[in-house]
Order: sequence, then C-alpha cells, then structure tokens
Amino acid sequence: MTNVSEIRKKTKLIVKKYSGDKSALIAVLQDIQEAFNYLPKDALAAAAKALGIPVSRVYEVATFYTAFSLKPRGEHVVKICMGTACHVRGAAAIQDKMERTLCIKPGETTPDQKFSLETVNCVGACALGPVVVINTEYHGQMTMAKVDKIIGKIKEGGAQS
Repeated sequence: MTNVSEIRKKTKLIVKKYSGDKSALIAVLQDIQEAFNYLPKDALAAAAKALGIPVSRVYEVATFYTAFSLKPRGEHVVKICMGTACHVRGAAAIQDKMERTLCIKPGETTPDQKFSLETVNCVGACALGPVVVINTEYHGQMTMAKVDKIIGKIKEGGAQS
C-alpha cells in the first residue's frame, strides 16, 4: 500500500505535468487513477489544492464519471458488457459464470486484490457480443469455456487471451 506522502508527491507531479491547469481536471484524475488503480482521497485532496479548486469540485467530477473509482480496484478489472446486443446473446449467463469463478459480485474486488468485477452498459463492440473487457483487452463471443480459459491464464500469470 502506498503511504500518504507518496500519494501526495505523485499527485503533485501529475498536476505539474498539466501546468496546474484547472481545465485539465479530468486528465489529472485519469492519470491519478492510472497511477494508483483508483482515486485515493489523499490524492483528490492534493489535486484540489494543487489546482486551486475546491475538493467538492474534484469529487463532483470523480463521482460523475463511471470510469473513475473511489475504491481500490483489482490488478485486473473485468467489465462485462450488458448492452442490448450482449444481453440477448447471453451476457447475464457470462456474468453469473464470472461471479462464480471469481467469487465476487459486480462492484467487488477479490480479497487478493487480483480482480475487480464490473458491469457496463455498452463497450461499443456489439457485433462481438457477448463481450468482456479485461483491463483494455476485448474478448468477444464470450462463452463459459472462454471465461475459464482467460481467468485461468491470468491467475497463472500468463497472457489474457
């Protein structure tokens, strides 16, 4: 776990990268999340101070966009598309399989901090449905067997596909 002084220091460097420009708040938050895999409260406070804006404004933006997380997330974020095309092609069954395989529900992270599970409205890959996105890698035409294969490889430390 990163300590408070490290969080503040890293956050100040991120803000400096954008020359302290208030209009870069979303980009700053994206970089903070990339650095810590979520938005720590100490980082949000440090960003607000460095940008010269109220902490409430930072939280307003951080909570508005679903891409941001205020809770620590796993090393691998598994997103199951629940859009119409994926839904009619069995996304609910894939979600159930993921929940059973990872032993977590959407919005939760495994105790070892390896996986977080999320559902999303659409990932824009309707022709490939059902789709699961792990980190930034898209896995189309998902099946129960593919869930086992992909998660198994990640657990073994191998590639995602």
